[in-house]
Amino acid sequence: MEIIAKILVAIIALEHLYILYMEMFAWETLGKKTFKGALKDELFTPTKTLAANQGLYNGFLSAGLIWSLFISNEEWSKYVALFFLGCVIIAGIYGALTASKKIFFVQALPAIVALLFVLLK
Repeated sequence: MEIIAKILVAIIALEHLYILYMEMFAWETLGKKTFKGALKDELFTPTKTLAANQGLYNGFLSAGLIWSLFISNEEWSKYVALFFLGCVIIAGIYGALTASKKIFFVQALPAIVALLFVLLK
């Protein structure tokens, strides 16, 4: 159970590293593909700085999840993982309510599953 929990936490961390990359460095290419239909093409250039800021926050989420994997004290590792997974879940729910329902399934739901496994370990 512990190995599955760590793998799921690592997957969520990698997902947020990808989001960091897309929003900070590839907003006008990958961002357009990812958010096709949600934003008009002409809005990607003027929103590049805003997207980079969002990407930075996703990087912090990823860093926290990665950090939780390297904490040797099991109790602290669990608490740190739960905190950052909770942040991901809240962000995913907010994104689903305000931007696209797809965000719930891509971001919040996988984090909920990971959180359940962390709780069970």
